[in-house]
Amino acid sequence: MAAPHAPWKLLGDCVVGLARRPRGGALPDGLRPLVGPAVVIAARYQESPVGPYSEMVVAEPARLGLRPGLCITTSVVDAADARVGGRLNWGFPRELGTLLWDRNGEERQLKWVERGMVVRGQRSGPVLPLLIPMRNLQRRGDGPVVIPARVRGRGHVARIEVELDDNDPLVWLAGSHRGLVVDGLHFTLDPARLPAGLTSTLRAPLTAPEPAMSGAEYAVGSATCG
Repeated sequence: MAAPHAPWKLLGDCVVGLARRPRGGALPDGLRPLVGPAVVIAARYQESPVGPYSEMVVAEPARLGLRPGLCITTSVVDAADARVGGRLNWGFPRELGTLLWDRNGEERQLKWVERGMVVRGQRSGPVLPLLIPMRNLQRRGDGPVVIPARVRGRGHVARIEVELDDNDPLVWLAGSHRGLVVDGLHFTLDPARLPAGLTSTLRAPLTAPEPAMSGAEYAVGSATCG
């Protein structure tokens, strides 16, 4: 089954933390690093074009030419259609994993079972209404793309804890961070655009297949799919 085209509108809850990152992190070809904190996100979407799913993301500040934004460098979801749609529409490096979401009072937690990674948010401050335009920068099968996005919801100032094994490449994320717990999240991901600002093809062309389509369980629905 082909995954839905962008835009995607997602409703749910999430935990967002800001973390100091080491220098020398790898970004996709065509993107350059920017100074600033990395972002770790743990989300549970109750509604999406592919149904409910959870996601854990690490994103790093980057630029494409003069355009600043965030580049997702690590991403795991627990739904196959969410993985395929994220790769085809936007070039997100999504992989499949087992994700366990827990909501208990003021606390939200997501565990990536295979990696032993836990992101936990404890609400500890006032509610902040959020209405934030965003820009993701990724490299898709047909080259670098710019992805406009919008976030709306109720953000609670929170203490974010990240747990990782000592030998994990992301161990620099481990520890306590500033952040938010966001309830009533409305997250919109628009179609990817070419660097010149024109709307790109909705999915990578067949001449540049995406790794998400390497499995035989997914059928290509049209010639515009890669």
